[in-house]
Amino acid sequence: MADIIGLAASAAGGGVFGLAGTVIGRIAGVVERRQENAQERARWMHETALAELQMRAQASAAEGQAHLAETAGAWRGLAASMEAEASIESSYRWVNAVRALTRPLLTLLLWLIMSLVYFNAAADAKASIVETATFAATAATLWWFGDRGNRREVR
Repeated sequence: MADIIGLAASAAGGGVFGLAGTVIGRIAGVVERRQENAQERARWMHETALAELQMRAQASAAEGQAHLAETAGAWRGLAASMEAEASIESSYRWVNAVRALTRPLLTLLLWLIMSLVYFNAAADAKASIVETATFAATAATLWWFGDRGNRREVR
């Protein structure tokens, strides 16, 4: 009988340890899957952040290219305008004198108009009108006198 009880105890002990091993194995499997899921989530978050950074970089590059194209177009327009002015032939002295005085007189008139508007405009409209007039007067002054020195002819 002692042999049967020893056999039963060994079987029960083996069963308990086998069951405990199975439970520990299952728990370890769950922990491993959670770790794998956490690693997978971290990888996806990293890839998502990387994709967002790449999209921002592409948007920034596209914006830079658009700005470059806009600037290049503005310079081409300026060059064409200056070429057109350079192609104007000399005329009578009085015509050249009137032509030479046109820009300074228009500039003074524009600044005078801006001053009159500033001092006579209503308070609520003053800011918008003054900003627009200041822009026009500054642009005209810098454009008309910015690069208008006498040019030496290359021979």
